[in-house]
Amino acid sequence: MTQWIEAGLWGLAGGGALVAGAVVAWFVRVPRDVVAVVMAFGAGVLIAAASFELVDEAEQTGGLLATSAGFAGGALAYVLANVVLARHGARHRKRAANQPSESDQAGSGTAIAVGALLDGVPESVVLGVSLLDGGGIGVAMLVAVVISNIPEGLSSVAGMKQAGRGAGYVFGVWGVIAVASGISAALGNVLLDGASPQVIAVITATAAGAILAMIADTMIPEAFERARLYTGLCTTAGFLTAFVVERLG
Repeated sequence: MTQWIEAGLWGLAGGGALVAGAVVAWFVRVPRDVVAVVMAFGAGVLIAAASFELVDEAEQTGGLLATSAGFAGGALAYVLANVVLARHGARHRKRAANQPSESDQAGSGTAIAVGALLDGVPESVVLGVSLLDGGGIGVAMLVAVVISNIPEGLSSVAGMKQAGRGAGYVFGVWGVIAVASGISAALGNVLLDGASPQVIAVITATAAGAILAMIADTMIPEAFERARLYTGLCTTAGFLTAFVVERLG
């Protein structure tokens, strides 16, 4: 199979976890406490993947300066974009409550959709880039994406449904994001094929910075709202799980 097609399929699989969570949340009422625990666990998995699969490898191949610049730039870019989207109604896009309806804030539906896309693109690009060394997909990163996306789909769709958004909007948003995830992974693989180690390090670290900022700004606050004192324990368990998978893989 052509490598960029494989990258696209892996990206689509990661994005498909969002759709899976959305389907469950639309037809089944999942307790918010359960969603919070899984989201905290997923946050820990993503933090570990960003640390060992992305930042550490970027520093080893591209150097400390390139990695640091990319990491800081990714976090800054995400935060700035998130501030803009929050002002248009996407502040609580991962939450099972408090999402505004279109009547509450005009344009909030578009902002939520763009915000969800913003959250998913960096991790998808990384999946595509991970194939470039010929060693196959980064298993720890793929597991992290899937585990974190399922509760994101569960929580976000519960909030969308409560805000009165219809099935067409909900599944349209997550379907488009799943496809966009596949395209992002494929493009990351094609555009960075043959790039220097420094360039790949910057891109990888940029994605890691954006992912970590996303976790701190959206996932952990949603998890803490319900899991409270157990959030730290669940996040630690997720981190340890991803670390073990990465070392055994």
